[in-house]
Amino acid sequence: MFSILLAIIYVSFISLGLPDSLLGSAWPLMQTELGAPLSAAGWISMTISCFTIISSLVSDRATRRFGTGLVTAASVLLTAAALLGFSVSSSVWMLLLFAVPYGLGAGGVDAALNNYVALHYSSRHMSWLHCFWGVGASVSPYIMSYAISAKNSWESGYRTVSIIQFVLTAALFVSLPLWKKSNGEGESTKSGGVRNALKLPGVKAVLISFFCYCALETTAGLWASSYIAKSYGVSEEKAASFASLFYLGITVGRFFNGFIADRFGDKTMIRVGCTVASLGIMCILLPFGLHFTVIGLIITGLGCAPIYPSVIHSTPEHFGAENSQAIIGVQMASAYLGSLLMPPVFGLLAQKLGMGLYPAYLLFFALLMLAMTETANARTKKK
Repeated sequence: MFSILLAIIYVSFISLGLPDSLLGSAWPLMQTELGAPLSAAGWISMTISCFTIISSLVSDRATRRFGTGLVTAASVLLTAAALLGFSVSSSVWMLLLFAVPYGLGAGGVDAALNNYVALHYSSRHMSWLHCFWGVGASVSPYIMSYAISAKNSWESGYRTVSIIQFVLTAALFVSLPLWKKSNGEGESTKSGGVRNALKLPGVKAVLISFFCYCALETTAGLWASSYIAKSYGVSEEKAASFASLFYLGITVGRFFNGFIADRFGDKTMIRVGCTVASLGIMCILLPFGLHFTVIGLIITGLGCAPIYPSVIHSTPEHFGAENSQAIIGVQMASAYLGSLLMPPVFGLLAQKLGMGLYPAYLLFFALLMLAMTETANARTKKK
């Protein structure tokens, strides 16, 4: 029973990743067809992140009342409906409207599942589960690339992923009895609360670090296709394929990290990840052409791979299981605040200063993330 539930959780993490890279892959064509400004992708992403923050902050209460299984299934259903809405949108305003359930669905499942896995599974499983998120994030740009190249239709790309999400939703609702019967469904009803969590040593530094991580990952994924297309003059479908390699790097990295995560520990994995990501961004920054930029995107993805799962998994150990749900909820909010603000800020800066700012912008967040990670390590009791 417990193994079947673990398989269901793996499937759920695929559903988390599927929608995340669609907008960046499709935006060069969407921008042209909708007659939208370059920065509009940032505002759509900002709306999604805003409502993700809201749902992640209330996820503690929702999960304790309805259980992880039902919250996960309902959240994926919301996301599927939102993606279907994207596929029939004919204006930026319609996209902004459907971005609301998109964000609400993403935040609920993210916070609930991450806390559940942090409490009940090893660092190895956390890495592999987030690898499955990367499977979804890596596959969806190829779906979009095929839709654009074969049908010249970004709408069909969104429609295809929406159908996949609806199938996953059905599987999750069928699996609800497994969640109720598992030993892990009865999460602790005790919580220190958000205010008390923020007072713990090291929490604020972790929040800043998580903010930087999502700012880096979301900006890198959202604008990679546009950066490649405008900097090197390649077609929209080729740019989308190249951009997907960033997520492929994350996916492959998390798969191999699963074999070593328990041995080296969360803190070491985070340090190494920040360093490798910075080196990858420097490859993009150097003026050595398209192929070096693509290699840099892959290396950046490999560096990002261990950071998110390791930070989440270390939360109960560093701050106590009784505080983990509240802290992870706030961590999700802080992370998505980075997703909310930083991609549209880059879009505005790119309109003024050009897309060449892309690698320097990413490097700033990578270095700040490393600094905040070390600050948090110094302030937590367990070194």
